[in-house]
Amino acid sequence: MQQNAPESSLIGEEYEVEVGPVAHGGHCIARTEEGRVLFVRHALPGEKVVARVTEGEETSRFLRADAVTILDPSKDRVEAPCPFAGPGKCGGCDWQHAKPGAQRRLKGEVIAEQLLRLAGLTPEEAGWDGTVMPAEGDKLPPGEVPQWRTRVQYAVDAEGNAGLRKHRSHEVENIDHCMIAAQGVSELGIEKRNWEGMASIEAIAASGSGDRQVILTPRPGARLPLVELDKPVSVMRVDEKDGGVHRVHGRAFVRERADERTYRVGSGGFWQVHPKAAQTLMLAVMQGLTPRKGETALDLYCGVGLFAGALADRVGDQGAVLGIESGKRAVEDARHNLAAFPRVRIEQGKVESVLPRTGITEVDLIVLDPPRAGAGKQTVHHLAGLGARRIAYVACDPAALARDLAYFADRGYKVRTLRAFDLFPMTHHVECVAILEPVKKDA
Repeated sequence: MQQNAPESSLIGEEYEVEVGPVAHGGHCIARTEEGRVLFVRHALPGEKVVARVTEGEETSRFLRADAVTILDPSKDRVEAPCPFAGPGKCGGCDWQHAKPGAQRRLKGEVIAEQLLRLAGLTPEEAGWDGTVMPAEGDKLPPGEVPQWRTRVQYAVDAEGNAGLRKHRSHEVENIDHCMIAAQGVSELGIEKRNWEGMASIEAIAASGSGDRQVILTPRPGARLPLVELDKPVSVMRVDEKDGGVHRVHGRAFVRERADERTYRVGSGGFWQVHPKAAQTLMLAVMQGLTPRKGETALDLYCGVGLFAGALADRVGDQGAVLGIESGKRAVEDARHNLAAFPRVRIEQGKVESVLPRTGITEVDLIVLDPPRAGAGKQTVHHLAGLGARRIAYVACDPAALARDLAYFADRGYKVRTLRAFDLFPMTHHVECVAILEPVKKDA
């Protein structure tokens, strides 16, 4: 909070600046006349703005700021469709003030910058045409926003009002509607009722079925409220003592669809948030790998088994697939989802611990979809030693992807193709699929 800021704090200081290039994280870079670096949100490259400092002090390497006055707007600027987007408001969306095509261009520039800086790759060297593709159905008229977010994490303030967190803050921005929430989430009416005693509410509306679920996290010592929402919904609660998720009533899972198969996803299990994301990424991975009958494959960080199921279908009865996942509930779901495939085995544990214990020394195909931090050098080097003819790397963070691609290059793997998908419209997040293959050695 500003009142607790040290004497050297620059919070609240304003600078008139020319906005430079976009940077990873939903902001642009600018410099003050004195040479201070500002990370400016709510701005666009090329604009002249008044930037107000939100974080930083005299000794900081850089300052964070919001563009509070636009003196010379970009042609890509639009009025933010959402009334809760803007300086000091909800932190969920980074690019509400940019045209959809401009948002995708900005994401493409971030990917290109990270690839060059961290992996030494140009787009051409990565087999990428530089475009970020919108999901099917997301091209909408100006002023309309894709309702894509099938999972929304609401924070609850001291009075019991549900809202969304402000940027880099625990403060709650009270809202009456989230524009990017999927229709199934909005129809629950969570913002309309009081949630006294709750710390947060996660709302889930499965895109592969009509299943809806809310996961309640009570404040310490609080009793669970009677949940009466506008649509039928199952209710789960997060246990105060062990942090586990327990069923209150209804199903303990939701049902999703991809690759003509239904997947059970329990509370805490991972599933892509955009309704089209699972199918889009599955197809990109399978098209890149071109699995053949009888091949062996690894699906690492496999979640509830999306890629393992697609691989099992394609390698046939003579093939084999091993999935590794750390989440206990996700492993249970994956085993349930893929029970019809005796050629699929799912192991629980961290990839870096389980993979060496399997004794696997060679494999034909690898899929890895690691968390935001990436797979890391140790795991990448282990994978490169398995001799896979192709590796599919699914990444939600271009910096982590670029770092890991550099590690793969050190071990003789090059990028064959890279594709980027805008599966998080209005935010700075972007999903990439890189296909790698071993470098051919000269005879």
